[in-house]
Amino acid sequence: MIMDINTVLSALANPVRLDILSWLKEPERHFPPQKDTAPKGGVCVSHIRDKTGLSQPTISLYLSTLYRAGLVSSKRVGQWTYYRYEHEVAEAFLHELGERL
Repeated sequence: MIMDINTVLSALANPVRLDILSWLKEPERHFPPQKDTAPKGGVCVSHIRDKTGLSQPTISLYLSTLYRAGLVSSKRVGQWTYYRYEHEVAEAFLHELGERL
C-alpha cells in the first residue's frame, strides 16, 4: 500500500473531513440504514451531505480529498455512490506517524 503521509495529514486538517471520516468509521451509528444494494459499510453521498448540511459540490470535494488520501474507498451502484472507511490505510497512517514522531 502506497501512502503519502502529507496527503493524509492535509486531508485530516479540515474539521468537517475529519468528522466525515469519523462517521464513516462507524456508519451504523451515524447514518440511517443503507439500501440493500449498498456495499457493506458503505454510506451514500446523500446521507453524508444531509448530516453535514453542506452543498453537494462541497461534500463531493471533501470526499474526493479523503479518497485521494486513501482514507475512504468509493463504489458506484446505479446512480448512487457509496463511500467506506478504509481501516487498513488509517492504521498504516497512524503507525507511520508514530514512527516519524
